[in-house]
Amino acid sequence: MTEPRYRRAILLVCDGLGNEWINDAHTPTLAALRRQHRSAGNHRAVFPSVTRVSAASIATGCFPGQHGLEGNQMALVEDGRIVVHNAGVASFRQTLRRVTGQTLRMPTLAERLAPVGGQIAYSNVSPGAAYFLDPDHFGIVRHRAGSFGPGGVPLNGEGHLDVSHDLDGDMVTAQRFCRELVPADGVKLGILWLANPDLTLHHDALGSPQHLHALKVTDELVTMVVEAIRAHEDRFDTLLLIGSDHGHETIGRSIHVGNWLSANGLEVEVRQGRVGVASQGTSALLYATADARPALQSLLPRLEREPWAGAILTGEALAQTGLFADTLVAAVDTARHEEVNPYGVTGTRWLIEDGEGTPEIGCGHHGGLGPGETRPFLTVVHPDFGAGLVERPTSLVDIAPTILHFLGLPADGMDGRPIVP
Repeated sequence: MTEPRYRRAILLVCDGLGNEWINDAHTPTLAALRRQHRSAGNHRAVFPSVTRVSAASIATGCFPGQHGLEGNQMALVEDGRIVVHNAGVASFRQTLRRVTGQTLRMPTLAERLAPVGGQIAYSNVSPGAAYFLDPDHFGIVRHRAGSFGPGGVPLNGEGHLDVSHDLDGDMVTAQRFCRELVPADGVKLGILWLANPDLTLHHDALGSPQHLHALKVTDELVTMVVEAIRAHEDRFDTLLLIGSDHGHETIGRSIHVGNWLSANGLEVEVRQGRVGVASQGTSALLYATADARPALQSLLPRLEREPWAGAILTGEALAQTGLFADTLVAAVDTARHEEVNPYGVTGTRWLIEDGEGTPEIGCGHHGGLGPGETRPFLTVVHPDFGAGLVERPTSLVDIAPTILHFLGLPADGMDGRPIVP
């Protein structure tokens, strides 16, 4: 009698690859997979449309208000002060645990799968985005900043993912994934998260030769993974999900919102840590302590009239995005202009400066609610799913329940719903 094939899932994320860039000219493999298999016809990012939040939402099947990672930058209350942290640094999980008593508030796929085969992730994005796939070390995470096994045991030597943070690093990461993970027995979920084309777009223009080269290389790495999976299909019944976390829009101008608040009457509140701004690229989160909240709220109508302010989300409008927190007062989505970049790509946005680096005007960015940044792609490859479009709206939070449903496991407590055949 023939042994049944081992049922598992593989998730491949091409960071920052917007749905509109998938076509026969730029990404022929991804375009063919979309035609031949099941694809999400109305797929959306979470808000903020940034990688660290996306990783946590994919890992938990929940929106950020539920899982607690609010942005690429987010505020914590420390000794009564609003302190804005960069969630991308490797140590932020420890900071979050120290201040709040936990990392993510919802269980991750790594935690849910630990008793039945576990999860192994290979990631070449920021440390924070990689580690929030499994912040409490239930499975294995391989990343250039440090690789860890269950229980947080450091993986050194051949167990470590020693790669560069660039296209070459993506290639080596994908090669190791295909060589080590794809043929491995007993793993329920393998995740490969490539840094490109996102990494390229933060330094080069949309539609530029550099962008198109990054698309070409990324598409070739997708081909490599698909072929590796097919080479072992006699042993494995694999659900392959290929997607992205967000897209990009062109940055035309920038603004430092913290400086604007200080210049418009809140200098003391900002300096004393009673008001804080967490940049998300093309959006920002505005925080305040309870005593400073009325002052910040009273300034929002004036802020809304600024040329860089597109939409100001508060109250129910903010909660409907799936984002809420005790000290979070408002989110600013920056204005969009119908300008065309040198490569014919329409649409420019304001960038909210974060103090972490010099704004790169003319390059790509994301984080807000613009059409380019909120439309990632998702293709589901498995015979049971057939071909065609998933007609209902889907988002990143639907990925985890889809994986669990395929594996015959419960997805209780998740905001998302499984995509089913």
